Amino acid sequence: MDKTILFMIIGMGLVTYIPRMIPLVALSQLKLPVFVQNVLKNVPFATLGALIVPGVFLISEDLMFGIIGAIAATLIAFTGANVIVVVMGAIGTLVLYSML
Repeated sequence: MDKTILFMIIGMGLVTYIPRMIPLVALSQLKLPVFVQNVLKNVPFATLGALIVPGVFLISEDLMFGIIGAIAATLIAFTGANVIVVVMGAIGTLVLYSML
């Protein structure tokens, strides 16, 4: 392997690792207020919603296609199924819907 590529891989690893590690080390002893902790706990859900909702409405020209897939995934997820089962169930539901 060329040394340039090796140094580039190491450099990209450091550039990715350092910004993630600094807050972890620097803020590990800091006690956040309960309100801030609760807000930060909800950030992943808000981000996931921001990523999924536009995809539901823009996946196809048929608006019902995305809505039916989202409803199927939601119902399967509420049963406590694994993520893979939820995804495969939603895909299966949309395959059946597209056959109609």
